[in-house]
Amino acid sequence: MAMGEIKELPKSWAMLGGDGPESYTQNSSYQKGVVDASMEMVDDGIMEKLDLKSLGFESTKDTFRIADFGCSVGPNTFFAVENIMKAVQHKHHAQFNNSPFSGFQVFFNDVTTNDFNTLFKALHSNEKYFSAGLSGTFFGRLLPRSTLHFAHSSYCLHWLSKVPKEVLDSESPAWNKGSIQCDGLKKEVTKAYSAQFQSDMNTFLKARAQEIVGGGLMVIITGGLPDGVLMSQAGVGMYYDLLGSCLIDMAELGVISEEKLDSFNLPLYYSSSKEIEEIIKANGNFSIERMDSLSHNIWKTSRETKIKVSVTGGRAVFQGLLEDHFGREVAEKTFENFETKLADNFSIIDGAAHEHIDHFILLKRNVN
Repeated sequence: MAMGEIKELPKSWAMLGGDGPESYTQNSSYQKGVVDASMEMVDDGIMEKLDLKSLGFESTKDTFRIADFGCSVGPNTFFAVENIMKAVQHKHHAQFNNSPFSGFQVFFNDVTTNDFNTLFKALHSNEKYFSAGLSGTFFGRLLPRSTLHFAHSSYCLHWLSKVPKEVLDSESPAWNKGSIQCDGLKKEVTKAYSAQFQSDMNTFLKARAQEIVGGGLMVIITGGLPDGVLMSQAGVGMYYDLLGSCLIDMAELGVISEEKLDSFNLPLYYSSSKEIEEIIKANGNFSIERMDSLSHNIWKTSRETKIKVSVTGGRAVFQGLLEDHFGREVAEKTFENFETKLADNFSIIDGAAHEHIDHFILLKRNVN
């Protein structure tokens, strides 16, 4: 069992497993695009900021250890990890005149209900590195002290460990009736979501600070918003509003109760770069080596492709969440209606004045 503060996430937080037509494996092209867009920044960060000599790799045959936190079922995690390994090998050859490299060990982490069978089936036998599954929420310690030289987490940390209880409480000023997300329009709701994000992010950073060696690196890629932009003003916020409208339709038809609808909110928070920077600095365990935003190729594709990715990707991510709360039949009907509504309203979403951004953050563990 992991050490320190840890809480298991509900089953519905895992992405759809398997490798069928509705699975996350087959419908995570957006997340793959994020990994692709980050590769050059990861390469540059390793070449410029990773000092293998100070980590002891000049005089030892120690294995270089990597962890991907929130790996899901693949194959995106493999692309990310293999890019990190190539960059580390390049740096090792440059720093030590092509002397032999001792090798890699990779930990693939996700919640206990993640489909690790599909993940490792896709991995097959791999002579490039030793691999291990690491089950459990990353909002807590998962590894012994000073285990890792490089940590990676892509498109996970805008997911909260839980929906803030205030937004589901009809007696609270932060009750989020009429919306399934933190749209930024009600300050009490935003405050509750922001506080939960800050708590979760700090917990994550504290845990990783225990696990990463001094001088080790960590890359975080997460969904966010430009400074000063509300979720309701961004296309992604309109996307979630449209999903919420499908649930409202179900309530108006009497398929689900109003109480059941009001008790559902998405455990997502899209933060600004300023907010993330303040959390990292207050945590004090890492120096910020680079903060940037990624350019995603999905926005350069056709309307039909963007709609397809939005529908199938949304189902792969949120199907379990909706099934857990409303049941399978309601979840299926919701996504059927969502596909129709999205096609009818996509020009509005696609033409939004603002779009969310994908934060790229490179951190170095302080040497104590």
